[in-house]
Amino acid sequence: MERFVTLASRLTFILPFKGRWLANGQTEGCRPIVGGTPLHHALRARSPSPSRGGWHSRILLALILLLASFAVPAQAERVKDLGTFQGVRPNQLTGYGIVVGLAGTGDDSLQYATEGMKGVVSRFGLTLPQGINPALKNAAAVLVTADLPAFSKPGQRLDITVSALGKAKSLRGGTLILTPLRGADNEIYAMAQGNLAVGGLGVSGADGSQVSVNIPSAGRIPGGATVERAVATGFDTAPTLTFNLAEADLTTALRVADGINRAFGDRRARAMDAVSVTIDAIPGAEDRILMMGMIENIEIAPADAPAKVIVNARTGTVVINGAVRIHPAAVAHGKLTVSVNESPRIVQPAPFSRGQTAQEESSNISIDEQKKPMVNFKGGASLADIVKAVNAIGASPADMVAILEALKQAGAMKAELVVL
Repeated sequence: MERFVTLASRLTFILPFKGRWLANGQTEGCRPIVGGTPLHHALRARSPSPSRGGWHSRILLALILLLASFAVPAQAERVKDLGTFQGVRPNQLTGYGIVVGLAGTGDDSLQYATEGMKGVVSRFGLTLPQGINPALKNAAAVLVTADLPAFSKPGQRLDITVSALGKAKSLRGGTLILTPLRGADNEIYAMAQGNLAVGGLGVSGADGSQVSVNIPSAGRIPGGATVERAVATGFDTAPTLTFNLAEADLTTALRVADGINRAFGDRRARAMDAVSVTIDAIPGAEDRILMMGMIENIEIAPADAPAKVIVNARTGTVVINGAVRIHPAAVAHGKLTVSVNESPRIVQPAPFSRGQTAQEESSNISIDEQKKPMVNFKGGASLADIVKAVNAIGASPADMVAILEALKQAGAMKAELVVL
């Protein structure tokens, strides 16, 4: 038994390294292990004879195979990073409220704020007289928004965003009065209240000058809402689960289904289309949660993104992904600059000629054409080749847009050209 423990202690620092063992006991692809013994040498030196217990070597080999089964392909990603389960999603909440305690930067006589304040004071048995405008400079009508995560339970806290609705110049220093937050079905799911954290600042002078830093008319309240009602997801009663990819791709959907089937050893997952993967569900919430957690941590290699070129014509931004390839083509791009310089001069009449002073136009037109070398794209040119060629001819972002459009029209670029 002592021999088995000694070998296991050697394996603890041999297994984490990547590379391969050479015949001379050295390593290739990783740093040398000082004072260690190569795995195949250790097995040869330490493996006991059958008479002394051959089960030691069998346990070691089983351990090695188990650790090897955890190896994942290069650039593998977890299933949970590729999409979400249908029904397990956040829900948007919205509410209308009043922020008080402002330093004279509120809505003043805005009718929305006045009506909102009437509703607030009516909770305490107070009634504003008819025809009286309170001129609420220290209050502002606001809209409150929040996201209710899936599986949220009553009593949990939510972060909320508060935005001015009317003429309020700043919400800095304000406090949100108790506000109900409603969902799309008009039911109340949370209650919000608290002091605002405003990252902006606005200052105005008596002469009308103003200085504004960021946006002072919006702020946040971390943990400013309390969940009052849970949203039923229905994931524990449906006969099947559906996993939806964030980006539609047939190859990735097939790989997700295949990865789930290999992990569970059956054919419970099926790719329905480029987005959805249907999974036969285990009955019972506890078992279903366990299965969903296992599926989320399965690692697969998603399909490569399709070749795409994104062009923002307004800013001149061009983004080319690594899948873009150029077929054989030759590109010559020149720049023609036409300059017109106007130099008018004043002409005076001769003395005693009763002439009039006149302006004589003088124009100078010049043409400057820059000669750029022709660039030859060989077949299968990669992203690095494209960037190098464009820099060689000195093309600006606007010129690059014209070159890419011409390559697309010539059929030399097999990629989707998206113009924003």
